[in-house]
Amino acid sequence: MWALVVNPTSGQGSGRRVGAQVAQFLSNRSVPFKIIETNSAKLTSASLRSFLGSNPNSEGVIAVGGDGLVHLVIQIVAQTKVPVAFIPAGTGNDFVRALGWPLNDINEQMRSMFSTPPHYIDLGKSGSDWFAAILSTGFDSLVNERANGMKWPRGRMKYNVAMARELPFFSPREYSLVLDRKQIKTAAMLIAVGNSRSYGGGMNVCPDAQLDDGLLDVMILAPVSIPEFLKVFPKVYKGTHIYHPAVSIHRAKEVRIDADAIAYADGERMGPLPIIANSVPQALLTWRR
Repeated sequence: MWALVVNPTSGQGSGRRVGAQVAQFLSNRSVPFKIIETNSAKLTSASLRSFLGSNPNSEGVIAVGGDGLVHLVIQIVAQTKVPVAFIPAGTGNDFVRALGWPLNDINEQMRSMFSTPPHYIDLGKSGSDWFAAILSTGFDSLVNERANGMKWPRGRMKYNVAMARELPFFSPREYSLVLDRKQIKTAAMLIAVGNSRSYGGGMNVCPDAQLDDGLLDVMILAPVSIPEFLKVFPKVYKGTHIYHPAVSIHRAKEVRIDADAIAYADGERMGPLPIIANSVPQALLTWRR
């Protein structure tokens, strides 16, 4: 039996619609499944743990939602033999992008689940928390903080408004990093630690990150003026920001960051620094295109 985990509120309601499509696909093929659909992350997590505990030979998990649901599910299935398929129904869907699946047609992905075997990929880990895409600190974390306190607007526009409000008051932080054995002390506007390439709905902040190389890509943006930041920022969608002289890219198995700052991972608040992130090879069993 499969666990079909649906976030009905993701993508401003897309989760419920896409979840119904997946359920219909499974029903048409007489595939047994149980729907786990709640409006509470805590209850969803508890329900999935209960399902897997009661079904030790489960076929796997199908997660329908956005990157928030990805983050929730990997806390439960990481370093197990339970395969998980991530069906995009959120605002950003960055981890599904990294897996190579289209965002507007789930049929290819669903067919692949029943015709090809899953493969292991890497995850990032900080303390007891796993992350699939990007752990970051700096300007974007402050934008997340501001956006989380806003009730309007909704969706991706909320983060654009939060960025516009935060940028005039932002000042770079002094960071101390240890990348494996390499020490770096630098002022920075943003530091992104990538298990995969993008966050924020296609911002390829770590464009060369790989899901199976056992390494984390570290992007450091040194201080630039606000006009220069606004000039460079759009390039992140194509990943060409890495050619700017204020940007440096590093790779490491373990990344330690310390500063008077906070960190986010997969859009979830991790808390204040210092923080240590590690690449954990072959931590998640899933399907890639």
